[in-house]
Amino acid sequence: MHDVRDIPVSQLPWPLLLEADPYRPHVESYVHRAVWLGLHAHRQLLAVAALVRCDPHTVELMNIAVEPAQRRRGLGTYLVRLASERARLMGAGKLVLGTGNSSFDALAFYQRMGFRMEEIDRDHFVREYPEPIVENGIVCREMVRLGLTLKALA
Repeated sequence: MHDVRDIPVSQLPWPLLLEADPYRPHVESYVHRAVWLGLHAHRQLLAVAALVRCDPHTVELMNIAVEPAQRRRGLGTYLVRLASERARLMGAGKLVLGTGNSSFDALAFYQRMGFRMEEIDRDHFVREYPEPIVENGIVCREMVRLGLTLKALA
């Protein structure tokens, strides 16, 4: 059984957060504005997600990470569903996120979850990150922005 609870900023798992976004100053830019969800089992943190309100109708999933030993077990899917529900409870009609053009697994995962590609921020990672990010043998340059329309609460 998984326990989901908010994580205080003082208890954030920085090594895990930096796997999802390797540039600490970027994570620090939203750390105090985010709602941090933690997925626990047997008192161990398995996964984390950060939600930040963009406007009255939109919440952004800024960071989502699953402990390496716990991957490919459905925890990411479960956490995205929980994040979607929390965004609805926050009054949002839409959940958005951004990921890299070279993040093939993430792009496929989010599309399986119902997210649709909305825009491309050209050279985002070149402008915003001091060191190149290379995934799947490709330099990550573009931010692919995706969105999910949330169903209204009944």
